[in-house]
Amino acid sequence: MQNKSSFINYHSMNLNGKLIDLSSPKIMGILNVTPDSFSDGGKFNEEKSALVQTEKMLKDGAEIIDIGAQSTRPNSEFLKAEDEISRIGTVISKIKKEFPEALISLDTFYSEVVKFGFNEGIDMVNDISGGNYDDKMFKTVGETQLPYILMHVNPTYESMHEKIIEEDIIISLNKYFSGKIQQLRSFGVKDIILDPGFGFGKTVEQNHQMIDELEFIGFGRYPLLVGISRKSFIYKPLGKSPLEINEETQKLHLKTLQKGAKILRVHDVLEATKTIELFLQN
Repeated sequence: MQNKSSFINYHSMNLNGKLIDLSSPKIMGILNVTPDSFSDGGKFNEEKSALVQTEKMLKDGAEIIDIGAQSTRPNSEFLKAEDEISRIGTVISKIKKEFPEALISLDTFYSEVVKFGFNEGIDMVNDISGGNYDDKMFKTVGETQLPYILMHVNPTYESMHEKIIEEDIIISLNKYFSGKIQQLRSFGVKDIILDPGFGFGKTVEQNHQMIDELEFIGFGRYPLLVGISRKSFIYKPLGKSPLEINEETQKLHLKTLQKGAKILRVHDVLEATKTIELFLQN
């Protein structure tokens, strides 16, 4: 097992002029303002309950709150940009007012939603499509100068969950990231975070290979975000529900931290905080 110093690369992010040091891993708490997300849909789509949940996640150790209005689980309802904006409402600005220390990530694949979020005060963009679903996304992110989370995903919305990758998954990821990073740079995007896209169109074996060989994704040149919280590649083989796999998830979180993960995107913030504390002690 690698110790915590094995894969230390110095990374930082510039969030609206605030420099965030990633030498110590950060937690991104998930706030779904959707009625149909796979594990917490409907719980936090009222503004008041969204604020309550945000407060809890911040107290439990989250530094980033990832707000998403569109569910990407299989067979979920497809929303247009205006629908996402309507669902988000004033949640971003209210969180910024109530919790000014909170960093806000906006989970969207629409450039128009990014523009809306930028005006509301977001700090970073989390695009699960890697710019594939909106050809204006990279240009818009470049204009905002916000950090951009680049996720690996299949080319179309319809093929998002299809298992179509036949070559070695790490080679496929690095080819994809290399091309996308070049495009982002051409639009002036400076801060890029890589997300391997756990659970999106990968087999169970591919997901575990990505964890086992995480240090080779991006070759340490960019910070890595890991989003394995409540993913089916963990709970389905165990015959459990998404809410019954905390112990297994934290073991995998620890492994990804040892291999260089800088941001954990999670539902269960307190448990992830304990895992990071354990990692930093060793």
